[in-house]
Amino acid sequence: MISPDLADRLRRAGVDPSNISDPGAAWQQLHDEIGGRATVIDRYELEALHRGIAVDEIPPGERNEIARSVLRVQIPGIEMAGQSRRDQVEIVPYDDSWPERFQAWKERLEAVVDLAASIHHVGSTSVPGLAAKPVIDVLVVVPDIDDEDSYLPGIESLGVPLRSREPPHHRYFRPGQGQPRVVQIHVSDAEWAREHLLFRDYLRTHSTKAEAYATLKRDLAATYRSDRLAYTDGKTGFILDTLDLAERWATETEWTP
Repeated sequence: MISPDLADRLRRAGVDPSNISDPGAAWQQLHDEIGGRATVIDRYELEALHRGIAVDEIPPGERNEIARSVLRVQIPGIEMAGQSRRDQVEIVPYDDSWPERFQAWKERLEAVVDLAASIHHVGSTSVPGLAAKPVIDVLVVVPDIDDEDSYLPGIESLGVPLRSREPPHHRYFRPGQGQPRVVQIHVSDAEWAREHLLFRDYLRTHSTKAEAYATLKRDLAATYRSDRLAYTDGKTGFILDTLDLAERWATETEWTP
C-alpha cells in the first residue's frame, strides 16, 4: 500500500498506482514529471508495493542499490569517491557551541584554500535554536569549481577527504570511515551557494517555519535512522516549498547573499 500523496502524484504523472508492473519505470516517469520532488522514499514505496511487502522488508543491500539508482538520476554524472558510511541519523537540540565550532573550521580552511574563496556556515546548525544533526556544514564558495587544485589538497590535508563530485556546481567532503562525523564541507560556485544561503537566512528570520522543519527532521530520523539518503531526500518537498516562499521574501526585503 502506497501513501495517498504518492498515489495522487503518480496519477498526475500518468501512472496507474493500482497497476505497477515496473517500479523503476514508474518512478522514472514520476521524476520526469516532477523532477527532484520524486524521492528515494517514493522509489522504496513503489518497490514494496510491487513485491507486496512493507518498505522495511526490502533487504538493506537491495535498498542501497535502489538508492544508488535514484541518486544517478537525481544528480546526472555524480562521481563517488572513498568509502560509504553507515552512520545513524541523530537529531539533537540546538547547541550554543555550534557557531564556535564553525568558526574553528573556517579558520582552518582559510589557511589551506585559495584566498579567493568565501566560507559560510550553512545547514541546520547555522540556524539559532534549530534542532539538527550535530554535524557542522561548511560552505566554501570558489570562483572556479573545476579548479580542484585550489582547494581539494588543502581540504583533504585537514582529514576531510572528497566523497563526491556532483556536476556542475558541487563537491562534497566528509570524514572517512572510522572518524567522527563532526563536519561536512561543501565546495560550490555562487549559483549553488545562493539557494543554501537563502534557505538559511529565511529560517533564521521565520521561527514558525524553522520549527516545522525541526518536526519534519525528527519524524524522518525516527523512520529512516539508518538510511541517510532517505532522511535527506524526505526533506526535499519542504525545502523546495520553503525556497518558493524565501524567493518572494528575498524580493520584498532586497536580500542578497
